[in-house]
Amino acid sequence: IGNSFILTCHDSSPQLNISFPATGCQKLIEVDDERKLRTFYEKRMATEVAADPLGDEWKGYVVRISGGNDKQGFPMKQGVLTHGRVRLLLSKGHSCYRPRRTGERKRKSVRGCIVDANLSVLNLVIVKKGEKDIPGLTDSTVPRRLGPKRASKIRKLFNLAKEDDVRQYVVRRPLTKEGKSLPYTAQL
Repeated sequence: IGNSFILTCHDSSPQLNISFPATGCQKLIEVDDERKLRTFYEKRMATEVAADPLGDEWKGYVVRISGGNDKQGFPMKQGVLTHGRVRLLLSKGHSCYRPRRTGERKRKSVRGCIVDANLSVLNLVIVKKGEKDIPGLTDSTVPRRLGPKRASKIRKLFNLAKEDDVRQYVVRRPLTKEGKSLPYTAQL
């Protein structure tokens, strides 16, 4: 065979990458039964779907389809109204492409925005919380890593009036880089 690189495509069960923005948590769920995913088939990205068929713990939840990848790893792109794969000429500002030089354009393979059975990962965002808590997703919260620096954004986060003093809400953390102590940064 020589120096050829063989990529084995494992036909594993589809996965759901579900995030809950209110807590900042996300969870990757393996779906063993493909019949549970039939409610998502033929739906477009940014569509809100009831998550009841996923199981009893998902009763009352509403999720939004935010994207996905097919079995070869090509990402879904909003606005491409097909369920197959297409090659588009992408430039700066498009999703699925980051130009290396100014004005550079490139033809890239992307998947359409319609969900079908050939996806390996489907990204979902919880829009409406249901009756029960889901462990690891809705019961715990992840602290925000970086807080706002701008005074107006701090006021908005803590519901402060314009005349309130913002300085007491700013937490200063030291930045350390390779053993040296750098100046402080204003973070929450």
